[in-house]
Amino acid sequence: MRRPVWFVDTSIFLNLLDIPGFSQDRERVVDDFRAKQKSGSLILPVAAVIETGNHVAQLKNGLARREAARKFGDALLLVSDGRAPWELNSSKWDDDFLHRLVSGGMTGLTLVEHAIRGVGCGDLSILVEREIYRERTGLSDVRIWTLDAKLAAHS
Repeated sequence: MRRPVWFVDTSIFLNLLDIPGFSQDRERVVDDFRAKQKSGSLILPVAAVIETGNHVAQLKNGLARREAARKFGDALLLVSDGRAPWELNSSKWDDDFLHRLVSGGMTGLTLVEHAIRGVGCGDLSILVEREIYRERTGLSDVRIWTLDAKLAAHS
């Protein structure tokens, strides 16, 4: 039996990096992280990188922002060097990706319908990245690890 693949959502990445104001579930996430590392593979979607960087840049306290940016940058370098516990998803953001994003991928709802329901474009892009990953790898057990209830509904 194949081990599941977990797409790491921004809510998880922020907790793992211990970003101030976004890591209230850190203890639980770190425990889950250890278990998921042993039982599956971890993938970092592009949207999680962008959203995390935005959260870091918007921290009010300059010292906290600097420290968070350092941690974030170090984590990204570990990914690029192949030393992180997850790998970056290599999905291309091209015309096909944008068409899938606007149509909502395989969710059955369009980008507009998701927005009306409070699901943001970042979350929807993670769903589309997962869809493309499944097609590219032939793996079917590809899940989303998130603390966001709306995104988890599609996991």
